[in-house]
Amino acid sequence: MEFKIAVLAGDGIGPEISVQGVDVMTAVCEKFGHKVSYEYALCGADAIDKVGDPFPEATYEVCKRADAVLFSAVGDPKFDNDPTAKVRPEQGLLAMRKKLGLFANIRPVQTFKCLLHKSPLRAELVEGADFLCIRELTGGMYFGEKYQDNEKAYDTNMYTRPEIERILKVGFEYAMKRRKHLTVVDKANVLASSRLWRQIAQEMAPQYPEVTTDYMFVDNAAMRMIQEPTFFDVMVTENTFGDILTDEGSCISGSMGLLPSASTGESTPVFEPIHGSWPQAKGLNIANPLAQILSVAMLFEYFDCKEEGALIRKAVDASLDACVRTPEIQVEGGAKYGTKEVGEWIVNYIRKA
Repeated sequence: MEFKIAVLAGDGIGPEISVQGVDVMTAVCEKFGHKVSYEYALCGADAIDKVGDPFPEATYEVCKRADAVLFSAVGDPKFDNDPTAKVRPEQGLLAMRKKLGLFANIRPVQTFKCLLHKSPLRAELVEGADFLCIRELTGGMYFGEKYQDNEKAYDTNMYTRPEIERILKVGFEYAMKRRKHLTVVDKANVLASSRLWRQIAQEMAPQYPEVTTDYMFVDNAAMRMIQEPTFFDVMVTENTFGDILTDEGSCISGSMGLLPSASTGESTPVFEPIHGSWPQAKGLNIANPLAQILSVAMLFEYFDCKEEGALIRKAVDASLDACVRTPEIQVEGGAKYGTKEVGEWIVNYIRKA
């Protein structure tokens, strides 16, 4: 195969982990005889500083030309600490999702046996946890009508039937590929938008008779993720609930630096780590590159290159077992490895495999 990859490194630790993702992708392509080319583009605070737009038109064009986007992170404290800022790095992320039609965010939540002790939950609760959070990404309050003055403010949580049907279809199809269990998360006892979600899910469920479909209010789902994370297989929900639940799920593994994600839809898919830009760690060579590297595995798997994805996962598991880890997950007294060293170890493993 031939891959054309748009690389958006972004802000903070983004450029450091981006290098590791690109190097792993290059090594895998060399191993399996694929051709790969990269086109780099600006986004986030870096793009605001250089061209005044967090997702400039030139970057959009690069993404449209690509087969996939390898994205890293956006965000900078100088914008977070300025409530009057009209342009923010995160607006670039929302613009990318909207312009590329990326309506489905796929976040796997899994645990690693050698890191169970790092989870904030007891090992017996999290061992074997392995589920997908599927979040609707371009609707709801984040994109609905907004208003604010000194006395009142509102955000409109509007969904249409086609928006709900397409994301539920993604949820059912992923469930069919996995353990055939789908949990639809909503707040149908309070919100009209959630009642439409539940109505449409109940209409669609008979089309997937092999899938066990259940329904859970979002507050209950949040509790269940902590009490019994192994209950879930595939979870599907709307934008705001999904934003919160996916971050909650990310903590189960013991480090946000371990989990990748994919955003898919009408145009070029985007693969990225779930963590933010962590500006405090910029340039210190301490950021965990594994989520970025595993996002490359998801990229290959999206294009049905299963062996390639499996090799990356095997290499990541081997690095963890060998205690080649960045500081936040290293064993006490273990050797010191930085972002670059972990990435290089995995690349060498892939080349020797």
